[in-house]
Amino acid sequence: MGNRDTHTEPARVLIADDHALVREGLRTVLSGEDDIRVIAEANDGKEALSVCRELLPDLILMDVRMPVMDGLEATRRIKEEMPHVGVVMVTMHENPDYLFEAIKAGAAGYVLKDASGERLLGAVRRTLEGESPLDEELAMRLLVRLAREERDGNATKRDADTSIASAPASSEPATNHTGRQPENQLENLTPKEVEVLKLLSQGQTNPQIARNLLFSVSTVKAHVRSILNKLGVSDRTQAAVRAIEFRLIMD
Repeated sequence: MGNRDTHTEPARVLIADDHALVREGLRTVLSGEDDIRVIAEANDGKEALSVCRELLPDLILMDVRMPVMDGLEATRRIKEEMPHVGVVMVTMHENPDYLFEAIKAGAAGYVLKDASGERLLGAVRRTLEGESPLDEELAMRLLVRLAREERDGNATKRDADTSIASAPASSEPATNHTGRQPENQLENLTPKEVEVLKLLSQGQTNPQIARNLLFSVSTVKAHVRSILNKLGVSDRTQAAVRAIEFRLIMD
């Protein structure tokens, strides 16, 4: 995650929820941990964006439904401006459509509001370590759906382009939601990192990637950290989203 020194500094967390009782519950669970510090709270998405700009937390626990600006829009804006800030959505229900939109907006995953303290801490720590808080099967379903949407969207765009062939071609290169050009980001990766990214985007864990590529797990972890830094993303989920943009898993 970002440039935080994980050995000395506690992770800085922002809690965004319009219900004071929920915020208090989340804060209570996190406050007992030496390696995590809640630095601020926000009542809605707009306030979360403002506080995030001011304090640059490592991670935001973001409610999905909030007044003024909902959690999805707030996540989208925060990730556009501050891609290294991790976001975990906090929701009442495991709604696949909301979750799909959250991943597209830039979230690492989600945690249920009635989850145990252990599950909440697990999701927070996994995201802070650049991992995905999603279980592998759910992550794969979401990524397959995203890849299909990306493929269908590109096909629609190609059809539209051919039907307006007389229009002047744009000289602007395509960018992803971090505002960077995907092709340039891919060029920054070494061949080994590309291989790791391919397997990561298939939902494989570090030990599985290590077995497939005959690396040690620590070597895979080092490659994943490098990939996150080079792609300018906060976690494994969003690295997989980039892989889809690069068309790495659409062969």
